[in-house]
Amino acid sequence: MQPYELFIGLRYTRAKRRNHFISFISLISMLGMALGVMALIVVLSVMNGFQKEIRARMLGASPHLEVVADGGRMNDWQSILKKVESNPEVLAAAPYVSGQGMLSFGQSVQGVIVRGIDPTKETEITELANKVKTGSLADLRSTEFGIVLGSDLARALGVSMNEKVMLIAPQGSITPAGMMPRLKQFRVVGIFEVGMAPYDNSLALINIFDAQKLFQLGDAVTGISTKLKDIDRAPDVAAELQRQLPDGLYANDWTHQNSNYFSAVKMEKKMMFIILSLIVAVAAFNIVSTLVMAVTDKQADIAILRTLGASPFSIMKIFIVQGVVIGLIGTLMGSISGIVLAKNLDVVVPFIEHLFSVQFLSKDVYYISELPSDLRYHEVMLVSGISFAISLLATLYPSYRASQTQPAEALRYE
Repeated sequence: MQPYELFIGLRYTRAKRRNHFISFISLISMLGMALGVMALIVVLSVMNGFQKEIRARMLGASPHLEVVADGGRMNDWQSILKKVESNPEVLAAAPYVSGQGMLSFGQSVQGVIVRGIDPTKETEITELANKVKTGSLADLRSTEFGIVLGSDLARALGVSMNEKVMLIAPQGSITPAGMMPRLKQFRVVGIFEVGMAPYDNSLALINIFDAQKLFQLGDAVTGISTKLKDIDRAPDVAAELQRQLPDGLYANDWTHQNSNYFSAVKMEKKMMFIILSLIVAVAAFNIVSTLVMAVTDKQADIAILRTLGASPFSIMKIFIVQGVVIGLIGTLMGSISGIVLAKNLDVVVPFIEHLFSVQFLSKDVYYISELPSDLRYHEVMLVSGISFAISLLATLYPSYRASQTQPAEALRYE
């Protein structure tokens, strides 16, 4: 048999009150709680989706982990490559050469990051081969001095396929006229598009042997790039490799290389959580208002229960049940609607855009033109738990006030 406090609390929740305004405020409280929970779940899912999409694009164009040397020159790289490949978490590894330069075509000049790669091994480490829109990475053959440019870089230079550009390297030669930069003509054999400005604007790919000649490295390389089985274990793998590497070599994983960006996203996600939680807090204030008015409306009922032997704590539990039911229904409604909306954003957003003839993320402005969603159920549980806890706390003051009702005072004018 259920306790009478639960029975009366549920009856108060279901009953048609004499004061319909209380019922209206109760409904608003429930809808406000549902709206706040739904907004939190959807916004967190969208932010997770953007973070996942950008991370995928970053790691599609860059290795999961790199071993680099002081001064940008690694001489005995063959033994280091074997040591890196022996790690069980490493799927593939390859040497690379990286340096800064300037590209010139006609009257246009652009600063670039030049990366010398082995085209056959690069496909095992990054997805750059799949990002090439015109041409192919396989055309970066040794001694032929081919170059693959980012789409925005090629557009800024005004260069097309098979045209020749002048690459200027800072490592120069001493002449009677002084230090002269090294100049080399390269033929454009491909254009790639990653979808992120740092790569499309300023990255140029050449063959690793051509890069060694250009930067006067001899047989040395700049570093070793790797692909890992589990990208989330990159910091642990980097720490493990660092203990095995000799002095002057450093293992940098993708979280360290992009730490500023991911720290900013993490901070933004926390701030959005706090801001949107205010919607839930406002709904909780409505629950307080609802219960305060309900306590005032039920003064006579409370007095009768007290004269029949109900304790102050029992009176508290009656109104706590009433407030918790409002909060629980609102939380459940918000959680279910939030999950449904977050999992169907790819359908809902295009429908709204078509209905109102608008485009939220224009392809001409944003690299990601669709709202991605990554629903994480542990965050749904966290949001629902916090929402329910806030609604429970909101019931304490009105319930305590109800428990302090004096029967004689309440029944004086009845």
